[in-house]
Amino acid sequence: MFLVDDHAVFRSGVRAELAGERGLSIAGEAGTVAESIEHIVASRPDVVLLDVHMPGGGGVAVLRGVRDRLGGDTPVFLALSVSDAAEDVIATIRAGARGYVTKTIDGAELADAVRRVADGDAVFSPRLAGFVLDSFTGRSSVPEPALDPELDSLTRREMEVLRLLARGYTYREIAEELFISIKTVETHASNVLRKTQQSNRNALTRWAATRHIG
Repeated sequence: MFLVDDHAVFRSGVRAELAGERGLSIAGEAGTVAESIEHIVASRPDVVLLDVHMPGGGGVAVLRGVRDRLGGDTPVFLALSVSDAAEDVIATIRAGARGYVTKTIDGAELADAVRRVADGDAVFSPRLAGFVLDSFTGRSSVPEPALDPELDSLTRREMEVLRLLARGYTYREIAEELFISIKTVETHASNVLRKTQQSNRNALTRWAATRHIG
């Protein structure tokens, strides 16, 4: 199991709560979106306990980043959040989480929830399941999220730079193609990496390929 939360004190508390629980062990943890994606991809845990609100895109960005890298081998995600807002629950489930529980849950209940999602069940804290049911039956007042918010956040020029990067162009070649300076290309590339939550150019190229950009 892998633990994602931007508060180290909370991560320590979860470790303490789950210590000694049969069949459960926390193999790793991370406190940022980028670190979480890299460590989850590297360690391939069975279950990820996922905070929803973190800088850099939150739990949804982690879900999408891991899914983009691992595809069908993506582990099971169980959201563990202080928020019980409908929009948070629905966005997280739509992004691929298998369950959503609040941080008021006790250690034994959390251990049971982890085991259940690992076995294929969907797990929710009381009343949260109703949000999801309403969403998928069309009765929810929460609007559909953008189909690809990271992609939508890019400017026209950043999209041009992304397409050329995906085709293997160097910064110099991109500058010549777009009639801009190399320094400007570097600035656009840095913005693209930040907005798409990718750690380097190789990761960005893979991310672009999954969206047929290039």
